[in-house]
Amino acid sequence: MKYSELEADVLRLIVAATEGGVRAFGEETVTRLVRPELLRGADEDELTDEARSALTAACVNVLTISSAELHDALAIIYDGVLVEDDLDPGVLTAIRALAHWQSYLEQNRRGELYELAIRSLEDIDHEVSADLDDILATPEMAAEYERIRRLLDPGVGQERGTH
Repeated sequence: MKYSELEADVLRLIVAATEGGVRAFGEETVTRLVRPELLRGADEDELTDEARSALTAACVNVLTISSAELHDALAIIYDGVLVEDDLDPGVLTAIRALAHWQSYLEQNRRGELYELAIRSLEDIDHEVSADLDDILATPEMAAEYERIRRLLDPGVGQERGTH
């Protein structure tokens, strides 16, 4: 499967999913994208102490924090970025995930969950350097795609068992 086909399929799944399905997908995906190990590679001089504290708290409380509280935390984080274009990839992934989640919570836009899915696929690609012409060739990328499909279309796994 080509990367563009994967993107189109993920979008189709998000559009067709139930409200409960997209919420479960969003919660599991944002939790995966703000996991503590992503923040470990950050240099001390990338964020102010206040921004680092806000980022850590937002990541730990991502499923219980309100949209308004997350908005405020993101403002502190953005104001506390000390580097121009060289932010640690894990920190950048976490900040982007928090921003998409905050927007989803505030506006209930499924497009934000599509963006979370893409960030999740990019996170895997960063680890394994997937081939864009055969994006599912690596076991890690195939597993992430299956995770996305399972959460957004629970009948997918059941259908396979009947064929």
